[in-house]
Amino acid sequence: MSTRSIRRDRVSLVKNLASLSVLALLLSGCVSSKNLALFQDGPNTTVDSLSIAKQYTPTIQVGDVLNISVNSLNPEASAIFNLPENMAMVQGQGLMSSANPLAYQPGYVVSKEGSIDFPMLGKITVAGQSSAQVAAHIKEKLKSYLKEASVNVRNVNFRISVLGEVNHPSLFLINNEQVTILQALSMASDLTIFGKRENVLVIREENGKKTFARLDLTKRDVFSSPYYYLHPNDVVYVEPNQARAASTDNTYRIAPIVISAASAVLVLVSVLVRR
Repeated sequence: MSTRSIRRDRVSLVKNLASLSVLALLLSGCVSSKNLALFQDGPNTTVDSLSIAKQYTPTIQVGDVLNISVNSLNPEASAIFNLPENMAMVQGQGLMSSANPLAYQPGYVVSKEGSIDFPMLGKITVAGQSSAQVAAHIKEKLKSYLKEASVNVRNVNFRISVLGEVNHPSLFLINNEQVTILQALSMASDLTIFGKRENVLVIREENGKKTFARLDLTKRDVFSSPYYYLHPNDVVYVEPNQARAASTDNTYRIAPIVISAASAVLVLVSVLVRR
């Protein structure tokens, strides 16, 4: 066998070893496609989504911000009941408009006593009531001032957080006061392939107490869970799976070895080619 052939064989062997090392590193972080599919297990039955939605009606809490708009047959008379958009924060009852969900949105901040100070009507208790109930209450009181009044109340402080193994973790402001966990994950651009779909954590705080619930998104009974519809200030956390842990561990443990080996291979190949 000629020297040139031996040299080619050596170079080929070294390259193959390098390729196998890189392949082993990549395969160590692989995820089974079976673990990525949602709603796999469960009966093929019809879920009454309307009845599930009716099980939860958002109620106003202390610290919420209410946007209240009043309209009537007399726009000028209605104007005194609508706060100007450029009004600054005053003693916690204020207005600041911002795209940042952490910032105050235009509206009335519910005081510690659970009330708001509404023009002409004074203090109105709103805590524990739905937006529709508050709107009906204000409309009734406005009969002495306006004809054919219409009142719209919206909680602009309905925020949720989505964290962990999602493509876009963030704090989201919900405009329509109703959001499901699937919609929340969609807003976060879905789970990554490393998200643990069978163990999604929902953290909820109500009446000063925190509750922790874990949902299995691979099962269809998630649609009937009391945590399917999220509450204001809920936190959704998607845990990393074993593949992510292994991938991260291997990155810190094997990457330096692979880099050193690759460097040695390059040096060896360079030496062999020169001979």
